[in-house]
Amino acid sequence: MTPKQAIAALRSLGDPVKAAEMHRYHKVDRPYLGVSNPQIDALVKEWRAAIDLDTRLALAKGLWKGNTHEGRVAAAKLLTQARIRPDDESAWDLITSWVADFDAWAIADHASIAGQKRLVADPARLDEVETWTTSDHMWTRRAALVMTLPWTKQNNPKPEELAARDRILGWAASYVSDNDWFIQKAIAWWLRELSKHDAEQVRVFLAEHADGMKAFAVTEAARKLSKG
Repeated sequence: MTPKQAIAALRSLGDPVKAAEMHRYHKVDRPYLGVSNPQIDALVKEWRAAIDLDTRLALAKGLWKGNTHEGRVAAAKLLTQARIRPDDESAWDLITSWVADFDAWAIADHASIAGQKRLVADPARLDEVETWTTSDHMWTRRAALVMTLPWTKQNNPKPEELAARDRILGWAASYVSDNDWFIQKAIAWWLRELSKHDAEQVRVFLAEHADGMKAFAVTEAARKLSKG
């Protein structure tokens, strides 16, 4: 399987009308093929079963470089896996190399989900992610919160997980004065997810920082709190 063959397979499933709709919706000027996420999932499942890790990495790299919407989504899905054996360092390096290219939420989120798996596999990588929080590139700053969403989800966190949670909340606090919609949305997303597992910590954060956040972000962050 080569990137050219993979794009041809995606293109064969495309719908020009849907492609035009996707272009208007995502508002980023790149080729759209009009392929749905379930269709991409089915293809990626076939590819992953048929190729070894080195080939999968090469395929993901080529699909990302091709710059079609569906190709980049497929590239991310190829690397979305809890365990990558024997070594996931190359996968992590490839995913992080994409962060500077992020320019649209859908592709960024798919790639960030792949990154979440690699961070959970090796939390020491949070040191690298922390460097993103001061980037001039908004999407890189946003990725620091989206990739760390797994730390919002532990019901009975271990001490090291609590420490990581506090650390990431510190990043979120540093973003409060950033008025970019996507950054405010990311803060709200992180807090909303955390509120399902540690409502009190979210209340403390909002008590300290809500005045500096956009109103919509405060409302979104507190949405689950209002339901008790």
